[in-house]
Amino acid sequence: MQERRAHWMKSYFCEFLPKPTGAPMSDLLVKLYELPSAEIEIQRLATRGIAIRAALPHERTKVTSWIASRFDQGWADECEAAFSRQPVSCLLAVENGTILGFACHDVTARGFFGPYGVEESRRKEGIGKALMLTSLHALKALGHAYAIIGWAGPVEHYRRAVGAIEIPDSSPGIYRDPLA
Repeated sequence: MQERRAHWMKSYFCEFLPKPTGAPMSDLLVKLYELPSAEIEIQRLATRGIAIRAALPHERTKVTSWIASRFDQGWADECEAAFSRQPVSCLLAVENGTILGFACHDVTARGFFGPYGVEESRRKEGIGKALMLTSLHALKALGHAYAIIGWAGPVEHYRRAVGAIEIPDSSPGIYRDPLA
């Protein structure tokens, strides 16, 4: 079990986020009614030629292959669920037809945010924040008052970005008893 958890943790965290210290990872709760606007981040990226947009159904194979090659097959599998929704619940950051990042919502479970990630060479440019805020606003537009970020390790990152709070006794949450 510890080996599977270590593999999951390795694949779950983007390189620019602080690594967990081995402590159990809890779920986080985000108040969607208190989210900062995504528009400032989206406009700032647009001036640099980066668009935040929904993935289109015919892009499924390209998107999931991109995710599997940079992050983890499990994340690509979760993203597959996003393409079964209408509209697709996967957002992309795109520059000149190239994927720079992605964010999904309502894929692990209803009201869940994630997975999300950004191309390693393009991290710390605000792309992840724009994707996260846009995805969380999409959950709000669907009628959710709260979102859950499942098994989140970089708690401080989410606390600063969207005011997330830890849900007590939520580890391992929905991720218990994974297949071997």
